[in-house]
Amino acid sequence: MPNESAMKINKLKQRLRPNRPMVMISLRLPQDVIDDLKRVAPLLGFSGYQPLIRAYIGQGLRRDLSRLESKQALTAFVEELRQQGVAEETITAAMEAVAE
Repeated sequence: MPNESAMKINKLKQRLRPNRPMVMISLRLPQDVIDDLKRVAPLLGFSGYQPLIRAYIGQGLRRDLSRLESKQALTAFVEELRQQGVAEETITAAMEAVAE
């Protein structure tokens, strides 16, 4: 079974393939937002506003996926500490220290 790091690398490689299949969607946005996207896209090196929208969505999605994966790993770690008999007070204190 491949390790988690190898699985993430494979997933990233798949996401970076230039010929990934695309699906057309319809998305309603305010006209001023579209105007701003059209103005900003070439300044950021994008060929148009749609690739810029895809980049924005991709960035947000990667950030949220990373945060959710981290939360799942932390939850599993805390559960393992509980199963190993670590006192709840110790776990709580450690979580509070890390959150600061």
